[in-house]
Amino acid sequence: MRIRIVDAFTDRPFTGNPAAVLLLDSDAFPDAGRLQEIAREMNLSETAFAHPLPPGGTADWALRWFTPATEVDMCGHATLATAHVLHTTGAANGTVRFAARCGILTATAHPDGSLALDFPTAPLTPAAAPPGLTAALGAEPLSVLDTGEHIGDLLVELDDEATVRGLAPDLVAVAACSRRGIIVTAAAEDPARGYDFVSRGFFPRVGIDEDPVTGSAHTALAPFWSARFGRAELTGLQASARTGLVRTALRGDRTLLTGSAVTVVDGELLTTF
Repeated sequence: MRIRIVDAFTDRPFTGNPAAVLLLDSDAFPDAGRLQEIAREMNLSETAFAHPLPPGGTADWALRWFTPATEVDMCGHATLATAHVLHTTGAANGTVRFAARCGILTATAHPDGSLALDFPTAPLTPAAAPPGLTAALGAEPLSVLDTGEHIGDLLVELDDEATVRGLAPDLVAVAACSRRGIIVTAAAEDPARGYDFVSRGFFPRVGIDEDPVTGSAHTALAPFWSARFGRAELTGLQASARTGLVRTALRGDRTLLTGSAVTVVDGELLTTF
């Protein structure tokens, strides 16, 4: 079976966030345990599995995502990677509709090769900082928000970009502070560098100590920073070691996440379902 590794939210290999993508030729998913085994073997933030759906329905492909430890409800970078594979192989063109656990998601190809994902906007609500959060992060939060059921993270605002970049959190303590993980963010020190805000994402509860670029997190970052800056369209830099850029456009209860992707591995999975 063909398997590809795609670096998402970047136009350069070995940056952005790598995802494994398997396009299945069946009309249903194999046993979830088998999918989890493959994701564990790939050992990337997410492995995406997709199979085609019958024509005439509300979606074109069914899509699921697995970390090395568990299945997740929503994933941006592996959706971008899957759409990239579909478009670059000729399996799809224009807009692709995915049926996922979080609802119908779409990916639209642009002439420059980038892809725009249409995701639900995270409902942000102020939250009390859980006990031990400051010690877990090694930094004092300015504000804390809950991101809702589909994401399940805490969005934590910090003082400045340097604080976000310099974090070395206690990941065991981080795992005790939220349902899925913690997104930390701050305004860009110098927007002339091409981004408006920075973030990092820590998700040890689902087997990802630090995610290189988290598309789903930007469904929360977009409304947070759009309210602060008074602009619907922004660019976020995820300041992990690999880094990646996500262009966001707030459209009410939907958020567009735009980025590029590049295939770095195209091979064969020597196993059967």
